[in-house]
Amino acid sequence: MSAEAASTQPAATNPPAESAPVTETPAAAPAAAEAPAEEKPAEKKEDEKPKASQGSVNTSLYVGELDPNVNEAILFEIFNMVGPVSSIRVCRDAVTRRSLGYAYVNFLNAEDSERALEQLNYTPIRGRPCRIMWSQRDPGQRRAGQGNIFIKNLDEAIDNKALHDTFAAFGKILSCKVASNEQGSLGYGFVHYESKEAAEAAIKHVNGMLLNDKKVYVGHHISKKDRQAKIEEARAQYTNVYVKNLDPAVTQEEFEKLFDKYGTITSAALATDEEGKSRGFGFVNFAEHAQAAKAVEELNDTEFHGQKLFLGRAQKKSEREEELRKAYEAAKNEKLSKYQGVNLYIKNLPEEFDDERLQEEFAPFGTTTSAKVMRTPTGASRGFGFVCYSAPEEANKAVAEMNGKMIENRPLYVALAQRKDVRHQQLAAQMMQHNQLRLQQQQAAAAAAAQMYPGAPGMYYPQPPAQFPGQVRPQYPPGMMQGMPPMAGAPGAPYPGQFPAGGMFPQGYRPPRPPRGAAPTAGAAPAGVQRGQGAPVPVAVPAQPEALTAAALANASPEEQKQMLGEAIYPKIAASQPQLAGKLTGMILELPVGELLHLLEDDEALSSKVDEALTVLREYESREGAEATA
Repeated sequence: MSAEAASTQPAATNPPAESAPVTETPAAAPAAAEAPAEEKPAEKKEDEKPKASQGSVNTSLYVGELDPNVNEAILFEIFNMVGPVSSIRVCRDAVTRRSLGYAYVNFLNAEDSERALEQLNYTPIRGRPCRIMWSQRDPGQRRAGQGNIFIKNLDEAIDNKALHDTFAAFGKILSCKVASNEQGSLGYGFVHYESKEAAEAAIKHVNGMLLNDKKVYVGHHISKKDRQAKIEEARAQYTNVYVKNLDPAVTQEEFEKLFDKYGTITSAALATDEEGKSRGFGFVNFAEHAQAAKAVEELNDTEFHGQKLFLGRAQKKSEREEELRKAYEAAKNEKLSKYQGVNLYIKNLPEEFDDERLQEEFAPFGTTTSAKVMRTPTGASRGFGFVCYSAPEEANKAVAEMNGKMIENRPLYVALAQRKDVRHQQLAAQMMQHNQLRLQQQQAAAAAAAQMYPGAPGMYYPQPPAQFPGQVRPQYPPGMMQGMPPMAGAPGAPYPGQFPAGGMFPQGYRPPRPPRGAAPTAGAAPAGVQRGQGAPVPVAVPAQPEALTAAALANASPEEQKQMLGEAIYPKIAASQPQLAGKLTGMILELPVGELLHLLEDDEALSSKVDEALTVLREYESREGAEATA
């Protein structure tokens, strides 16, 4: 019924479990039962220092319940007002680098850390009250649980500070927390006292009392492991039996009579609807577990009034749902492990391919356990399918032999089947790598431009972004042969809003200017824009791309193939996503050439792939924006 105590913090970063008492002025909080005079805390004495301060001076504080956007700079501004701060560390996820919601603040002296805990505990930071404790690095002390109590049935208006003010009358509080989610309080919380005696006093005087007109339960906190053991023990000693598949004609008397011979029945209920008709199930509660177990053993799977009964231990709805969820996850994982490394995904299949033809093509590489071509509701082929082998070696051999193989003028794409979430993760990782490569290329281009034009201050020579990952961006205008040096003034002004026909230059690209005094290229029209010493910059007319054919692709290098496919795919993507066409084209060009050809022929498949890439792009941009804000 309870959760982990508030003092239990993420073990991966060894957070603390002790804190100094909070002496803030109590806010409007629910009134607890007044403690006896001898139980109330006396004035603070010099020898009543926190345990963290005895023996060795502790100047480190744990700050929890932080907004994900709170960073070290924000915390420094807040805590440095109390005293000089030596260091601050916001704990972050190792992969995503997002804040885990807690941090460590280290002061130069213990007095400042104590004052910060007293003055800043439960202070709102970015609209969320923080929770400050002494940093306790010893996991044994953190997990001891001595003096830790659990409170449930709390009013939703009670927050961390109100709970602290309510229970501070019984002793020194090390940690106090109300469990909550995005919607608010979950109705239970934890208070960790310095001593066991204080916890006993709080349980004695508050358990069963009214807090904000709600009767609360207060008891010792029990660890999750011990709670689970007690729950399993109680389940093993069940007395309540659930019965289903009953004939609707069975009456209450017949239902009770069925179980009379197995022992003393404390209650028997046959479920009925609003009209009083049986719903086909009921519950029987016995006085002893042995009687219930005997009834289940003898009556389960037996016929009664012509129907086979089901009997089992009565369960709560949440427990049944949890068991079903675990069973589903187990079956799912078993299925994934069973087909891991043996199931192949094949794309770009001819339309006339059926299951038998697909199996025939892949049969020479091993024993196929299944082969299926995926189809639309109307029965038309969707252009892809799956083939499953009996051994991973056979599947790997099929991938090596069949991937890229031409069948009816179509190159097949063959790879091991992957889950959708795994593909998304791979695309996100590839995008991060491409962005890093793009930055490196821009820096290298800027350095090369500075060396080429050392005497031209203020000139800007950026490297065009690598919108098509995996290829080397050409440094010549469209239509120029590879290997030829660019002629002076050849690129000209960028085409607004789109790539030039057959070119690779995105919107906003400014190519390098020619040296001063250079003659314009023959056949180029003047751009009418004055640059440098007033010399007009001519514009080169881009050559129109040749028709994309399988023969042209076969004679091209891998980099040229990507370029040619990119020039063909980009206009289709730009029709629906003009602002992000460059980035989306670059992501999609990571696919094999055979699959890219299929996307050119199948607009529906291309649209699906664009949506998938757009989803990954949005997720990446949101993460980058959150980290930039932090």
